[in-house]
Amino acid sequence: TVAFLSLAVLTPAGAASAAALPVVINTWAFRTAAETAWRVLELGGSELDAVERGCGQCEIDQCDGSVGYGGSPDESGETTLDAMIMDGNTMEVGAVADLRRVKNAIGVARKVIEYTKHTLLVGESASLFAVRMGFPYEDLTTQKSLSLFAEWLNQSCQPNYWKNVVPDSSKSCGPYKRPEEVTYKEEQTSSQRSVLNHDTIGMVVIGVSGTVASGTSTNGAIHKIPGRVGDSPIPGAGSYADSTAGGAAATGDGDIMMRFLPSYQAVEYMRMGTDPTVACQKVISRIQKYAPKFFGAIICANTTGSYGAACNKIPGFTQFHFMVSSPLLSRPTEQVVDCI
Repeated sequence: TVAFLSLAVLTPAGAASAAALPVVINTWAFRTAAETAWRVLELGGSELDAVERGCGQCEIDQCDGSVGYGGSPDESGETTLDAMIMDGNTMEVGAVADLRRVKNAIGVARKVIEYTKHTLLVGESASLFAVRMGFPYEDLTTQKSLSLFAEWLNQSCQPNYWKNVVPDSSKSCGPYKRPEEVTYKEEQTSSQRSVLNHDTIGMVVIGVSGTVASGTSTNGAIHKIPGRVGDSPIPGAGSYADSTAGGAAATGDGDIMMRFLPSYQAVEYMRMGTDPTVACQKVISRIQKYAPKFFGAIICANTTGSYGAACNKIPGFTQFHFMVSSPLLSRPTEQVVDCI
């Protein structure tokens, strides 16, 4: 069995995942996000409030430089944000993608649920909506993101996300275009994303009554092609919540992972009675068949408060750290799972 490691003790998965509600689980060792979400629940806030504030805390903290402003500049040097939030009671989703010049992406996503009949708003129009909802325009660029961008330009724009173009994207900067005659090269499936630039906070909150909410926030893949949207704001890919079954959230190489709707799939496994740890593992092995070297992980929790996680084992990424808060733990606790 997969062993979980809390900060103090080693406990078998079954014991660590002993069911108790409420539970907050989030990707990576983003402790302040976990603490913020837990505090919202303690103060009587809703599950959606807890997800919004927990992920929003990572936007403020710029968790690992991969959430919020000032990180992961795209090919033109701009930082843009993606986020979603889902209500597992009503199945409503609010999401924003390629959001520009607004820092609180998950806050804007929540307003999509509250004030529109839509699910996903994108780009410049999402920013205009945000301003209408009272969010200020702010520069998402920082000295850090500018220097990341400059460094990348100096390295002949390596790595990047182009293929089959001229000039050769593996050796030089663009602008790229289609070659006159196309000779398709086999795509390299190994991820350019790595544990050093992991890219999302994903969170699942299950309340005392079993109500499920989930959410994500990210600034996406570093040096992405402008306009690129990953898995984070896509319902069922970045996260999924269903109060009749459970919730899940994914992190990693969104371009690959979104093709498999891993969060939706994990929730469906749990609906069939599969243990959350096993549900997470099944989702990872499903993607492995097509992209054995993909970088990614997923967290899962069911409506009894049982939880688990799984990740794909690649060089430099053999364990996945995540946070859990529950009545069985004296405080939000970092846990570790071995990748498969």
